[in-house]
Amino acid sequence: MKRFIPTREMLRRSRWLGPLAHRLDDDRLWRIERESVARAVAIGLFFGLLILFAQFLFAVGTAIAFRAHVAIAAACTLVTNPLTFAPLYWAAFKLGNAVLDRQDDESAASQLESEARALAEQAAPLEGLWATLQTAGTPLIVGLALMATGAALAGYVLVALFWRKQPKSS
Repeated sequence: MKRFIPTREMLRRSRWLGPLAHRLDDDRLWRIERESVARAVAIGLFFGLLILFAQFLFAVGTAIAFRAHVAIAAACTLVTNPLTFAPLYWAAFKLGNAVLDRQDDESAASQLESEARALAEQAAPLEGLWATLQTAGTPLIVGLALMATGAALAGYVLVALFWRKQPKSS
């Protein structure tokens, strides 16, 4: 797990974090403490699921604002990656349809599936991704918002519950 967590120096050198780099010197952002890690996991999962691009940037910025462990927040955005992206977004679409009480239209689902397949084969994947997201529309947005919020809450609670207190040394 440690190999996925970026170091302070890696984050400081990131060109995307240029305006925030000086704030990374605050030691409170790097302490492994129950509250700091719980907030970081929640932030990382939330932005990892909610938004497609710049998840890392939003997670780091929010971690700085909420005094959460910056590197853990950045690492938790990896919940969405090339292997998990399709199943998570499909589940979000289905969840959004269920919450909005829409009929599970097979033609819309098959169109979305064919567009997702075409996206993987396209030379301009961002254009294909945008078209797929437009097709999925409101159900996807609602599903992603619910999944991101639920994952953030669950991540926070699980870290807070299962954090082992270190025995005091005398």
